[in-house]
Amino acid sequence: MQAGTTVASFTVRVYFPAMDLLELLALLLLGGGVWLWLDSLNAREAGVRATQAACAEEGLQLLDETVAIRSLRPARDDAGRLRLRRVYGFEYSDTGDNRRSGSVTLLGQDVEYLHLRPRLYVVPKADEIRH
Repeated sequence: MQAGTTVASFTVRVYFPAMDLLELLALLLLGGGVWLWLDSLNAREAGVRATQAACAEEGLQLLDETVAIRSLRPARDDAGRLRLRRVYGFEYSDTGDNRRSGSVTLLGQDVEYLHLRPRLYVVPKADEIRH
């Protein structure tokens, strides 16, 4: 700069009206809700695929071909990251005439547990066996 040159000074003021903050908060909540919905759809599909595979492997019939959410809560994985643990319930049949309950637990998109009730077998007592 040359001697004698003056530089005009000015102040920049940033103004955030209360309505703009509320709109931003509403937009963030809406975005979070959409993310939760899409993530839950993907996790549900992973649960359906796991239950279909388990029922096919065990020779069982998955009823209604779907799973229903029972529980949703935050949990940490083995690496310590915070993820959502979802427990889905479903019904299956071993004879075609009954309904049995099962559940599948997912941590994020990964299946943690899949529970099918053990089949009940009628085993005759030793004195009931006739030769």
